[in-house]
Amino acid sequence: MSIDWHALGSVFAVTLVATVGLVGVFTLGVVGLSRQTAALTRTGACLCFAACAAAVGYGIDLIVS
Repeated sequence: MSIDWHALGSVFAVTLVATVGLVGVFTLGVVGLSRQTAALTRTGACLCFAACAAAVGYGIDLIVS
C-alpha cells in the first residue's frame, strides 16, 4: 500500500485555507452585525453570512452527489 503524499498535502492545504477563509468571513459578518452604525455595514454582514451559507451548501452538494 502506497500513500500519495503530494495529494494528501494538497488536500490538507486546500482544507486549511478554506476553513480559515470561511471562519474569517463569518467573523466579519458577526462584527458587522455588532456595529449599529450604517445600513451598509448590515448589508455587508448579510452578504458575509450568505457567502458562508453558499459555501456550506456547496460542500453538502459535493458530499451528497
